[in-house]
Amino acid sequence: MSDQNSKPERRPIDPALYSPSKKGPIGKFFAPVAGFGVTISSMFRPVVTEEYPFKRTPTQPRFHGRHQLNRYADGLERCIGCELCAWACPADAIYVEAGTNTPDGQYSPGERYGIVYQINYLRCILCGLCIQACPTRALTMTNGFDDLVGESRESLIFDKQDLLAPMLDGMLAPPHPMVEGTDDDDYYRNEITGPTQAQIDWVAQRRPDDPTLKTARPVEEAAK
Repeated sequence: MSDQNSKPERRPIDPALYSPSKKGPIGKFFAPVAGFGVTISSMFRPVVTEEYPFKRTPTQPRFHGRHQLNRYADGLERCIGCELCAWACPADAIYVEAGTNTPDGQYSPGERYGIVYQINYLRCILCGLCIQACPTRALTMTNGFDDLVGESRESLIFDKQDLLAPMLDGMLAPPHPMVEGTDDDDYYRNEITGPTQAQIDWVAQRRPDDPTLKTARPVEEAAK
């Protein structure tokens, strides 16, 4: 009867697995300069210089560049000021302050919106953790990188207006009410296809000089 508490015998360690290999005469001769092998081999390769910015090399499709705050199809902002992106940032490069939406100042669906949004690109490491934490897909990263160079430290602190996506043709600039008969869940499910005539009339009554009134295209069907 075998003893269950007895430990199995350990196999002897093969010294050839851990002992350094012995060098021959040639190996001993080149040992002092062996660490420069990569350097010496690269000295004879042709030099490839990218003539930036005169010749631009396209970035990869999933390249993480400058951030962008996106909008819904009717022009309302996606950011709800939840500050999850700031909490997820390992470099503490994002600063967010939330504001409260009002009937006369509806900037995003729901109750809150990002009234202050700043990204300090002196700290940002472009890791992408902020866009993974965003619950409304408000913050994404573009392929652009030219803007991440400035002449002063202040120019590399991007404010909300620097990060907001441009108004596309057909959108209506906020603030304006949400699409009639909808709630914030309809927006989060991307069921909004554009501004309605009621939204356009609301802006025309309060801001008749708004330039987006000329390009806004009303949609017939609202989200249900």
